[in-house]
Amino acid sequence: MKISWKYYSVLGLLILICLAFSKQFTTPLYFDVPKGWPKPIYDFTKNPLSEEGFQLGRNLFYDPILSRDNTISCSSCHLQQTGFTHVDHQLSHGIDGKIGTRNSMALINLAWNKNFMWDGAINNLEVQAINPITNPLEMDEKLENVIAKLQNSAKYRELFSKAFGDEKVTSQRLLKALAQFTIMLKSSNSKYDKMIRNELEFSEQEKKGYSLFKTNCASCHKEPLFSDDKFEKNGLALDTTLNDSGRMKITNKKEDYLRFKVPTLRNIQFTFPYMHDGRFKTLTEVVKHYNSLGHDNSLPKELAKPMKLSDNDRVDLVLFLKTLTDNEFLFDKRFSFPKE
Repeated sequence: MKISWKYYSVLGLLILICLAFSKQFTTPLYFDVPKGWPKPIYDFTKNPLSEEGFQLGRNLFYDPILSRDNTISCSSCHLQQTGFTHVDHQLSHGIDGKIGTRNSMALINLAWNKNFMWDGAINNLEVQAINPITNPLEMDEKLENVIAKLQNSAKYRELFSKAFGDEKVTSQRLLKALAQFTIMLKSSNSKYDKMIRNELEFSEQEKKGYSLFKTNCASCHKEPLFSDDKFEKNGLALDTTLNDSGRMKITNKKEDYLRFKVPTLRNIQFTFPYMHDGRFKTLTEVVKHYNSLGHDNSLPKELAKPMKLSDNDRVDLVLFLKTLTDNEFLFDKRFSFPKE
């Protein structure tokens, strides 16, 4: 039987349609913005969220394959139960026991950040992961080596295929997948949030602490994100061992000397040690530090004015800060180590 050219044309068209459809067959993820929160800064149109992309990023986040000797993963310095940062040492640790120069930052509500790292060296979440992967004090690996390792993995070829439509592993896809996972690390269900939603009330001490916070801390740690994503001096003297000049390393501007990114205070109860160099172990130490300031005109005007907190004030302020703990976020199985 002779088959006409029309048959082959229709068959070819169907094949092309099926191939195109398979590349688009992902499960969209919805990023919920809590009521009263500002619009996210992250541009979701350039990296549409999908369940498959999220799961690929999740696997990559927990896999030491990203490091040169396959011993260090993103999660090595960003543990879920501690607000996606580390707590067992002041400064980040890398391969071969190498020690970095800064305390790792908590990965929380990144969709509202335009600057990343303590000095703002990165202004795009989709390229942020390049720094720890290639940093000789962290993962100390080359992107081309990471791509080769992932391409040789049957597991990752399947995961990349599910997320992007084919098995090809590229640095762009790697970084987009990691961004899809980390952008979903949203914390918005703490006791503070429930109080704001009128679902419960603060204790008297928490109310007093909240009032003290709004008077003394909220200018930099702005609600509801508890950060303004800017860089400020924190009144700490230079650590002459680390010699970290902060934002000035990026801008080369004298006025940026010892300016560091204002971190979020969400889940602050569990993200110790504190400050860019991890020099404080407790929230009480942090509050005492800020309470000791007040006569340095080089500091932000809010810190140049003495707080004059009493012992009871300091206790109440710390109690309020603990209301920012979001246990649902810290133990959400969606963000935990992916089990096969």
